[in-house]
Amino acid sequence: MTEDNPTDPDKKQPMSDNTEQNAKGSDSEPNCRLPAINFATFIFSLNSSGLVHLGALGDPVSGKKLKNLPMAKQTIDILAMLQEKTMGNLSDDEKSMLKNMLYDLRMIYVKENN
Repeated sequence: MTEDNPTDPDKKQPMSDNTEQNAKGSDSEPNCRLPAINFATFIFSLNSSGLVHLGALGDPVSGKKLKNLPMAKQTIDILAMLQEKTMGNLSDDEKSMLKNMLYDLRMIYVKENN
């Protein structure tokens, strides 16, 4: 005899109305379409964070270009870890994209750290 356990992580729970509302955006925000979640968008997101921390891009909220080199290094290290852990599992395009992003971020980091 099995009993439905609402806290069982293997059981898929339906989205609540509130969760569906959050996925679509709140009533005060325009309904925007988010990009598909895949490896490329994930590493693009990390790359953008790295560029913000390096001061190459403005902060999305304030628009100011501020440097935070320890955070930039952490982001670069995360991308390097992903490169190592995904070795042999990426398409040629994904591998090239990650390699080029890491190279660019590292070069900017070295320049800004001197």
